[in-house]
Order: sequence, then C-alpha cells, then structure tokens
Amino acid sequence: MTRQILVGNVPVGGGAPVSIQSMCNTKTDDVAATVDQIHALEAAGCEIVRVAVPDLAAAKAIGAIKSRIHIPLVADIHFDYRLALECAGQGVDKIRINPGNIGSKERVKAVVEACRAGHIPIRIGVNGGSMEKELRKKYGGVTAEALVESAMGHVALLEEFDFHDICISVKCSSVPVNIAAYRLLSARCDYPLHLGVTEAGTPAMGLLKSAMGIGGLLCMGIGDTIRVTLTADPVEEITAAKQILQAAGLRQEGPNLIACPTCGRTNIDLIPIAQEVERRLAGCTKPITVAVMGCAVNGPGEASSADVGIAGGNGEGLVFARGKVLRKVPQERLVEELMLEIERL
Repeated sequence: MTRQILVGNVPVGGGAPVSIQSMCNTKTDDVAATVDQIHALEAAGCEIVRVAVPDLAAAKAIGAIKSRIHIPLVADIHFDYRLALECAGQGVDKIRINPGNIGSKERVKAVVEACRAGHIPIRIGVNGGSMEKELRKKYGGVTAEALVESAMGHVALLEEFDFHDICISVKCSSVPVNIAAYRLLSARCDYPLHLGVTEAGTPAMGLLKSAMGIGGLLCMGIGDTIRVTLTADPVEEITAAKQILQAAGLRQEGPNLIACPTCGRTNIDLIPIAQEVERRLAGCTKPITVAVMGCAVNGPGEASSADVGIAGGNGEGLVFARGKVLRKVPQERLVEELMLEIERL
C-alpha cells in the first residue's frame, strides 16, 4: 500500500478511494471562465482540478479561483520556481512541477519550504514528451526505465530537503511503455501514483487507450488518483474516468449495464433495445446491475448475478431478477417492464 497525502481535503493513497482529476483548458487568469469550467467539472464528479500556471498573472489568480470552488486546486508549473512560490502563497492545494527543470537546488529548496509551510503536496510529473536528453540517449529513447529514473531523480531532490509529501506520475503516450513504467515505479517506491496516458487523443481512441493504460494498472492494484486526458471538453474526461473506475470494479455510482453481443440465436432486435435502456438509465443513481440479453440461453442463467434484466424471445421476452424469472411479457413491453422493476429496487 502506498503512503497517503492530502490534496486539500481529498486523501490520495494509503487505501483511499481512487480520486478523479481533470484540468481546465481556460486561461487561468480569466477567473470567471475558469471558475465556470470548474463548477461544470464539479457537477460531473471531478474531485481534484488542475490549472496551468504559465505566468505571474495566472499564479496571482489562484486565490480568487480557490475561493469560489469546492474541490482542491492544483497548480501546473514548469521552469519558473517563482510561480510555485506565488501559488503557495495564494493557498493552492497541490503543486505539479519537475524539480529538475526549475533551476538550482536553492530554488528547489525554496519551493519545498513554501510547500512545507503551507502543507502543500508536490506532484512530480514526468512526461515522455519532455524526457531529459541524457536519459533519452542513455536508454535509446523514451522507455519505462528512463521515465522511472527521471522520476526517482526528481524525488531524490525533494528527499534531500526531507520533503516526502509527494505524488508521482510517469505518463507516456505509448500504452505499453506507460504500463511498464508504472509497474516499475510501483515496485521502486511507496509514494502515491497519479495515473494517466498522456496525449491520448480524441474521445474514441483516447478512451480506449486510457481504459487500457489506466484501467489495466488499476486492476493490478496500482494507482491512487487518475486523469483521463482527452482532446475534448474536460467534462468528458470525468465521464470517462467514472466508466474506467466502474469497469475496474472500484466504483459503482449508478447502474452497471451488461448486454449480450447478439448472435444467431437472437430473435429480437436487441441493439436498439439496449440503447434505449442505456438512455433511460442515464438519470438513475442506484448501484445496480441491469442485464439486456438476447435469448433464454444468455438470459437468467448467464446474467444470474444481475439485479434485474430482460431476455428476448419470439414475440415475447422474460423479465428476471437474480436469475429468477419474474414473468413473460410482450416484446414491445420489455423496456417498460424492466424500468418498472428498477423503480421497485
């Protein structure tokens, strides 16, 4: 088990639930626009939010933003240690930096002391796209070993000043390298790990890469907080993260819909039925499993663990719960009868 840090009031690591993060794409010094976007992310279920801090105007906006939101705020900083100091003074909840790119040890120490005084954790964020040249040369490119060596080198800088309030990420756009790096890092240290597949792309491919790269690690017991990176509205990242956590068995917020893929035994137009059930479950918050199956073979038997479900037949179908058939109903009533059973749960 990893050690635990506190990002604002959200515990990360140490057996705490895996938290969901996202990042604003607004200009941080536009406080109104940034706050509006964070409110939308909060409503979607975001638990930690990050903003870019490229300049002093952005750093000085941190306090105003933080005072108007309800989830912890993280400042993303590169190169200029003075921006980290300003964000710490503004009361930010976490700082993401690479200690190795902000200059001398005296500058690193200044950031560490400011974070220590404010009880502000630091995320060491190593990225395959910004790998140190010497490590690229040593390992022949961006490899899992290179990512981990980079991360642990940055960790050593902070540990030198007796700072251990650390979270680490080693993100890469290659899913296999990403998985290998996090597995290696998990074996090397007990700091909490922030999972993500960087530059994952637009939602279709980005969700697939993230499900593999994040979900696979979570199923191995690796990872304490996640961000799904999508070239899309950040709110979509929250939806994707929830889906990944649910598929990994780590959360059940609302229904889990299972449906058979259909085959030659199917005597019902199941695909639109499954889509209709999915649509009607969108507002449901009950932590239940709902099955939509194509025939008796894949009905109450195969989906016996479902809290409630339907199975198609010739002109009629079955409504069942926990493997027990409740009744036969006309095919055109299947969805309505299913929803009635869900309301009773």
